[in-house]
Amino acid sequence: MKASDLFVRALEAEGVEYVFAIPGEENLDLLESLRGSKIQLVVTRHEQAAGFMASTYGRLTGKSGVCLSTLGPGATNLVTAAAYAQLGAMPMVMVTGQKPIKSSKQGQFQIIDIVDMMQPLTKFTRTIVSGDNVPAHVREAFRQAQEERPGATHLELPEDIARERSSMPVLEPSYTRRPIAEEKAIRQAAEAITGARKPLLLIGAGGNRKLTAKMLREFVEKLGIPAVTTQMGKGVIDESGPHFIGNTALSDHDFVHRAIDQADLIINVGHDVVEKPPFFMRPGGAEVVHINFSSAQVDPVYFPQIEVVGDIANSLWQLKERLEPQKHWSFTDAHRIRDALQQHIRDGCVDDSFPIRPQRLVKEIRDVMPKDGILALDNGMYKIWFARNYPAHSPNSVLLDNALATMGAGLPSAMAAKLVFPERQVLAICGDGGFMMNSQELETAVRLKQDLIILLVRDDGYGMIKWKQKQMDFDDFGLEFGNPDFVAYAESYGASGHRVEATAELKPLIEKCSKEGGVHLIDVRVDYSDNDRILNREIRELSDKL
Repeated sequence: MKASDLFVRALEAEGVEYVFAIPGEENLDLLESLRGSKIQLVVTRHEQAAGFMASTYGRLTGKSGVCLSTLGPGATNLVTAAAYAQLGAMPMVMVTGQKPIKSSKQGQFQIIDIVDMMQPLTKFTRTIVSGDNVPAHVREAFRQAQEERPGATHLELPEDIARERSSMPVLEPSYTRRPIAEEKAIRQAAEAITGARKPLLLIGAGGNRKLTAKMLREFVEKLGIPAVTTQMGKGVIDESGPHFIGNTALSDHDFVHRAIDQADLIINVGHDVVEKPPFFMRPGGAEVVHINFSSAQVDPVYFPQIEVVGDIANSLWQLKERLEPQKHWSFTDAHRIRDALQQHIRDGCVDDSFPIRPQRLVKEIRDVMPKDGILALDNGMYKIWFARNYPAHSPNSVLLDNALATMGAGLPSAMAAKLVFPERQVLAICGDGGFMMNSQELETAVRLKQDLIILLVRDDGYGMIKWKQKQMDFDDFGLEFGNPDFVAYAESYGASGHRVEATAELKPLIEKCSKEGGVHLIDVRVDYSDNDRILNREIRELSDKL
């Protein structure tokens, strides 16, 4: 068969459901092959958005999302999405076109070395130089994308290779199991946990996998050990439960860091160095048990004494079977800190003023979202407030990026979440800066007939950088911009636009949009004027008293 048909057969063998794409002339054979496939082609308005959708599909399913672009500028537009998937441990396979490699009459028109460009951003990148190579290269791209630690891979399919004939068979995915931790490591970790007085569980990005989350919940429920999460560990355990202390949304000096400081043993599950350090080790401080798929990357602030390396879910199961709650364990301080944090969150969310305060914004969203609802956050100041104040009830119900932390991913991520979970309510939360980086995807959401709400949190500037600027005692400079009429803008795409004029209007408006269905954009102004006072001074002063 034609190599492009073989390529699509190989995608089908991998269980691919969607290809997110902006095709070009170099992809036309592959496009024609997709036309006869059950795989759904989702045409986006920017390649970056296609990559963000593919990445989020991978994050939510554990299977590789697939995106497609042409050569040259189409391929370079995938660079940010490649980094997003690679740093965020989201399995994604990128496919780009290329001019004929065996003969060309166009010189260097649009030709750059895409494989070399993708090398530092991916786990695997290859040019397919023969139709007979298609099955092996596709299988390898998917294998590496999904293998721990997941990430991005890339295949370049030149147009002359796409037209070649091949009689090679498709390679089916192999049956594979991850290695499990060695029994002696489990025993040593169990002894350390048993002997501790104030053990604390810290859940990082690597803990946010399906089976891992199940085992973590069983571990916490049996032993009652208090738990803290990083931003990308949110929702792994139910954050409304009695054992959840808080989220390390800030780098230090928050209430939750007092619980970390008072622990004598930290059980660090799924630690990923792409996130800002949730705590800093120091000589003579708390002992650390590192539980992860791979060994620890040691640096001056992270040098765990015990490492349990292997499948995380299995390691937790082995530990759970060995351990029993101990009478000498003391969680009084951790629970006191949890109560103080929750009181501080409650105190901050009663302000009725408008523009809306971020604490009140978080409370309104939590009140209106169902337990299994999904928030897809772009990158901005609100991300810290949602990470810290919004209780998540299930894994990957708060999609935030604390790895690449790119702007522009919120809307495409929400769209991908709605494709994967059409029955669940999905809410995109975007700042005006991040939203305008991929706002054209409103048309894609409307064309897909999605039921989707975009909450546009508007401050007419780059609020997070303003916060940092103020923190460094610099003058307010260079971070403000103008905005379109977002209501008219949304309606120009065929979506429904709304503008909130009072804080009390927000919750009933979201409920109304949810009942109506379709794509809705809600423009709400936010007041970040207290960011510096609360996040840099008040929280530090209050937490230091605990």
